[in-house]
This record gives sequence, C-alpha cells and structure tokens, in this order.
Amino acid sequence: MRNFSDTDRKKKSSRIKLPDNPGNLSSETLFKLEQAVRTNLKDGYVTCPSGWQLASDSGASRLDVGSMIDKLGIRVTDCQLGCFKVSKTDRTDSVAEPFNDEAACRIKTIIEAGELTCKIVHDLARELNIKPMSLANVANVIGCKIRQCQLGCF
Repeated sequence: MRNFSDTDRKKKSSRIKLPDNPGNLSSETLFKLEQAVRTNLKDGYVTCPSGWQLASDSGASRLDVGSMIDKLGIRVTDCQLGCFKVSKTDRTDSVAEPFNDEAACRIKTIIEAGELTCKIVHDLARELNIKPMSLANVANVIGCKIRQCQLGCF
C-alpha cells in the first residue's frame, strides 16, 4: 500500500473537513500524541483499533488521533467495520455469520431517521451484543453505507 500523500490529503479534505487540531490540544500534548502514533506503527500503518486505544490512553479524542495520523502521512488500516484493510476487504452479498434480522430492522430504522455512523454501529453492536464487523456486514448486505468514521477516515 502506498503512503498517504498530498494528493490523498486534498481528496480527503474535499470530502471531510477536519481542523489540524480538532481538540485544541496543547503543543506538549500534540508532541506526546505524535510520539505515541509513531510508536504504534505496525508495518508502517496504524490500525483502527490501535487508533482508538491511542485516543483512550492519551485522553485525546479519536478525531485528534486521526488528524495526527493524517498530519504524519500515515494510513489507517484494518477498520473495525471492514470499510478498509491493508488487503482489500471482500464485499459480497452474504455474511459469514447468520443474517441478523433484528440488526437489519434496527439499521433500517436508523437510516429512516438519519444516517448510519461509525459511532452508531459500535453503540448498536454493543447493545445487540454482536461484533461491530457483523453489524457492518448486515448494513452492507441491505445496502446501507456507514459514514463519519470516529478517526475521521471517511
């Protein structure tokens, strides 16, 4: 996979408007966050779960972590919802686990009221006691797109 370049930044900024420092962190906190991101690189990338853990450990928001990752020109990989991986995510019209009708109904209700966001998927997965990836697969099968990554990736 190639590095996150200026072309990628321009493309992303046309879709997603994030300030350089969403949480208005101090320069000392930004420096510590930068060091933490660099320490957590795995094969030159930061995984989505690592980004979440960095946010938790540093006290910064997930968007701050995502912004720092962008600033450093690093790509986020292995989305917990299967939206992107180092190796391309297989998107088929079937799920590996049995189709969850209750999840499908809840997702449809959410879509009717607004949009399906990364946070909503994680919250609903916790509520239904299923894996977020399984819920994202159900959303994919019924044709619902997930938006607003908590790390600011999409």
